[in-house]
Amino acid sequence: MLASELYNRLKNIQMDNPLCTYSLERCERLLPLIDEIDALKKERNAIILAHSYVHPDILYTVADHVGDSYGLAMQAKETTADVIVFPAVRFMAETAKILNPEKTVLDPNPNGGCSLADSITAEDVYRLREEYPNHTFVCYINTTAAVKAACDICVTSSNVTAIIENLPNDKIYFLPDKLMGQNVQNALQGRKEIELYDGTCYVHEEFTREEVIALRKSHPNLSVLAHPECTQEVIQEADVVGSTSQIVEHVKSRADAKTPFLILTECGIASRLQVEHPELHLVGSCRMCRYMKSNSLELIRNSIRDSHRAIEIDPSIQQGAYDSLNAMFTITRALNPTTV
Repeated sequence: MLASELYNRLKNIQMDNPLCTYSLERCERLLPLIDEIDALKKERNAIILAHSYVHPDILYTVADHVGDSYGLAMQAKETTADVIVFPAVRFMAETAKILNPEKTVLDPNPNGGCSLADSITAEDVYRLREEYPNHTFVCYINTTAAVKAACDICVTSSNVTAIIENLPNDKIYFLPDKLMGQNVQNALQGRKEIELYDGTCYVHEEFTREEVIALRKSHPNLSVLAHPECTQEVIQEADVVGSTSQIVEHVKSRADAKTPFLILTECGIASRLQVEHPELHLVGSCRMCRYMKSNSLELIRNSIRDSHRAIEIDPSIQQGAYDSLNAMFTITRALNPTTV
């Protein structure tokens, strides 16, 4: 790849942060790192799975697959690579290791926390299970391996409502995302009795109904797309609610409509769309996840070169965590066999 090619691809990104601004000079500085990472990938038979929220210079140079939690979990489940490198946050790298215990899984991010995953422990879940012994425990994928092992089934933002609706038990405890749980309650209109934990995503909870209303006034034909980690008030104002991949696909399918879009999720999605569809009219400000944006090409290079930050899963929780994830794959396949 030439610096001019990389610059032409990334030059349309217009975020409120200098880390997401690309000059020709910056692209020239990145090329040696990119070449080194590509060589290391071949040498170690490594694959890079990158979440859409990480920096564009990762997504459009060294990443082999880009997507949301569910799509990347599927890629991790199916890969034949010996080494999986997961620039995202730690729970995603843990998920890849749970699904591939015999493979090397590397987490290049030293700051790979998550306000949702950090809000609950396995001990919290076991305590809640004593309090709610008749409930099926459903955990969002934004949780640690230990929490997954303590629950019955895992879900992602793309399948949470469908899975909960189709569980045989009408008593559900959903954790840790309170806002997503409230949105599922509203979508199911009382068909399930759902208890909620009190975790939130610090990025998504910042979006407000007032922001959406103000932008609709200045853009009368605005199309609003929201992630289900947003508040109920924001979701009620949205035209489309979906996972990051669902949002991307919806906007791409309407890229020729000349409609302004407001995308209410981490601004990596807006960056992707500006690269892939520079003709789009995107409005609104950038909300950046400090954890996702802690990933870098330098950290990825170091991780592959030195086998740095390899993920290990405690054998005592491996099977339970796998069962929780596999239950998600099984029920999703049953509900929609053509897409799994």
